[in-house]
Amino acid sequence: MTDNLQHPWSRRLFIRQGVTLASLAATTPLFIQQTAKGVMLPQGSALSSIPGMPQDRILVIVQLGGGNDGLNTVIPYGSPDYYKLRPSLGIAAPGRSAEAAMQLSQSNGIGLHPAMTGLKSLMDDGVASIVQGVGYPNPNRSHFSSMDIWHTASPEGRRGTGWVGRYFDNACAGTPNPEIGIAVGREAPLAMQGDTVLPVSFESADLYRWMGEDLDGELAKPYDGIAGNDASQESVDQLSFLKRTTMDAQLSSVKVREAVAKQPLVSFPGGNLSNQLRMISAMIRSEMPTRVYYATLGGFDTHANQAGQHTRLLRQVGDSLKAFYDDIKAQGNSGRVLTMVFSEFGRRVGQNASGGTDHGTAAPMYFIGDMVNPGLHGTHPSLTNLDNGDLKFTLDFRSVYAGVLDGWMAADSSDVLGRRWKAAPVIKKA
Repeated sequence: MTDNLQHPWSRRLFIRQGVTLASLAATTPLFIQQTAKGVMLPQGSALSSIPGMPQDRILVIVQLGGGNDGLNTVIPYGSPDYYKLRPSLGIAAPGRSAEAAMQLSQSNGIGLHPAMTGLKSLMDDGVASIVQGVGYPNPNRSHFSSMDIWHTASPEGRRGTGWVGRYFDNACAGTPNPEIGIAVGREAPLAMQGDTVLPVSFESADLYRWMGEDLDGELAKPYDGIAGNDASQESVDQLSFLKRTTMDAQLSSVKVREAVAKQPLVSFPGGNLSNQLRMISAMIRSEMPTRVYYATLGGFDTHANQAGQHTRLLRQVGDSLKAFYDDIKAQGNSGRVLTMVFSEFGRRVGQNASGGTDHGTAAPMYFIGDMVNPGLHGTHPSLTNLDNGDLKFTLDFRSVYAGVLDGWMAADSSDVLGRRWKAAPVIKKA
């Protein structure tokens, strides 16, 4: 950070309200500080000049909040223990009913939930994969703690930054950009927060706008100074920095709104996740310099009456992912965009007395894109060798992150994750 940024007047004005972007739900002081810091871009820097960062590669992260039931998503229909432990929630084996699991292979007894036709179509086309049994040692069954672990890539809770944020910190060499990471949702996820780079987040592109024209009262005079009408109160260098920051914020909000206004090339289904992915696809089509996008769908905490709710959620996920890929492909960008889907944990193996499932441990992850190593990967956790009624993970999630960082983002995963992990084979070998 330069000496100019340490000046108390500019720092206070910059972080508080003078350079602020509006979002419908994200209005807390913390968000204002983070968004303000996230738009800092020193003079003369540009995303295209950042060495080591692949300019043509994009990562889209989809978080399934609440703990998706992996056993009823990727279904071990070949195991009699599955049906013993889930007498009413178990999904029928292929051919046994109209709502049976969709077979993924001829021999391993693993199928996909019947509502996930969109993901099944992508797998049949060779552009999607499922990684089974993902988790971490000493699993935490708290939503907040487990999500923090996934976001920070630290089961020990030793890191206050996110794994994507640290990727930005390393790849950007301390040169933040207002659009390098964009989260569509109520708040910026911890995963994308670094020491020097913080993401922009918004729920509605229409409400992601520059607020400088709304300032009045005690902030009107300082804002006039930023705009160049009162140069006497600060040095030329100080005002130059603030003017650049103002312009970055204005351009960022304008570019996002113009991008999202474009009509998609394919039809998207309804639903919250579909709307988020439609906006992300529009921004990719508009050649935004964003390297990582983040979307979230909640509702997966299915403690009671799981069957109908889970079916509706999985249908939205599968259909939304299919529409997103189809739109990206129609743009000619399907070779540039990797989509990764995860949840903070799975559910317990046995169903509960309320027709639902409680917080569990290991669960599958999903990947979509032309660069994906397609098919079913990893070992499905045992349904008999359990940890107090929970699945034992067969693959550490940091190995999956390493596969994404090393194989797709051209980053040194050990710098981001704190040590070297064997990269999971999520990306095709060249």
